[in-house]
Amino acid sequence: MSWQRVMSFTSDLMFKETGMRRLRLFSLLAFGLSLAACSSDSTDSAGTAADGTAIGASGAADQAIDITLPEGFSATVFADGLGAPRHIAVRDNGDVFITLRTNRQLIDPDASTDSLAALRDSDGDGIAEQIELFGRGDAHTGMAIYDNKVFYSTARAIYSIALTNALAPGGPSELVVGGFGDSGGGHSGKPITFDNDGHMYVQAGSPSNACQQQQRTAGSPGEMPCSQLEQFGGIWRFIASISNQDQLEDGIRYSTGHRNVVAMEWNPVSDELFMVMHGRDQLDTLFPEHFNAEQRADLPAEEFHVVAQGDNFGWPYTYFDPQRGERMIAPEYGGDGVTPAEPGQYKNPLIAFPAHWAPNDLLFYTGDQFPERYRGGAFIAFHGSWNREPGVQDGFAVVFVPMENGRPSGDWEIFADDFEGASPVTSPAGAAHRPSGLGLGPDGSLYFTDDAGGRVWKVTYSGA
Repeated sequence: MSWQRVMSFTSDLMFKETGMRRLRLFSLLAFGLSLAACSSDSTDSAGTAADGTAIGASGAADQAIDITLPEGFSATVFADGLGAPRHIAVRDNGDVFITLRTNRQLIDPDASTDSLAALRDSDGDGIAEQIELFGRGDAHTGMAIYDNKVFYSTARAIYSIALTNALAPGGPSELVVGGFGDSGGGHSGKPITFDNDGHMYVQAGSPSNACQQQQRTAGSPGEMPCSQLEQFGGIWRFIASISNQDQLEDGIRYSTGHRNVVAMEWNPVSDELFMVMHGRDQLDTLFPEHFNAEQRADLPAEEFHVVAQGDNFGWPYTYFDPQRGERMIAPEYGGDGVTPAEPGQYKNPLIAFPAHWAPNDLLFYTGDQFPERYRGGAFIAFHGSWNREPGVQDGFAVVFVPMENGRPSGDWEIFADDFEGASPVTSPAGAAHRPSGLGLGPDGSLYFTDDAGGRVWKVTYSGA
């Protein structure tokens, strides 16, 4: 496969106040150049917020970064300087909606409201000329559009706002589901997806790495049974049209046994729920008698699954070893790295992706702009590893899985790469950009968000 480089540049961001609500409107003059056509030594220019805070001007994130795409594809920087954009949804008129999990103070120093962003490309050049902030101030990750409403998640609830003809809806946030516990441990992201029958699915991540009696303590055994699975480590199903639901009182426990899932999506082709699960960490530091540093870097898999009601995926009692191709007993529960789990008790993945790549979003391509081989396939945004330290980190990429009839039909491949910038990256803090969210435009274009560099890319296909 031949590749082309896409280099992006960003100009200053300009702000102004509108109306009674504090909305920041950004003039984003960004453009993409293919290095196959020309070259430049220009670099990003940083913008400045109303309070003087520099936007996009820290560390490696303000440097011009090449991302690699397959031949025939190109990208523009749709928006930049957004702090930490997470999940993304695109309205049927092309307006883009994004959750801003952290660092939104770079945009709005008050940060008491407006942690959602609405973006509009009025002239069709692949760059958002307007960005308006709206909603509550504590959005986290999940974002979806359903029944003419924007649904979004905080760490402990799901809210919706009715869409209007305006770019940013001006109405109040309505509580859809509350009562979620405090996942903590970096597992508070709650992805949102909907089936074809009016149901909403939400994942509640576990509050620990492996449900140890003493968390992240060498040699500590696991709780048996793991009490965390009562409210965490699973997917719950709700009725999308009902407000003020409670996780445990109104939700149906759809699946269990997953440590953390941020990449979750209903597949409209097969009419099934899919997810990609984050595997556990620290095998060697917690159980050095059974695992070494090399094994810690390579184990366990990030697991791609189809999810049926009642499925159990084995956390915390097991992990999936991609080298052996089998599910293993976790060391907290008597495992030694060579003893497999009882066959048939827990579900095995459709694909075992490399360890610690951190899958953060999943999208099934239903557009018609990309070539035929992409249609119906799955795109997965991998956030990149941290648990390979002190070795080189990996997995800052968007991958593609070809699918037929709702199942993988060939080997997965890297679709977009080189987000991290200069290599090698030995810590995720050194990565310039980290893919976090995926969105599909009405014209079939694909969007990537990046919560390290604050960037949004728009990818289009024009032919090989």
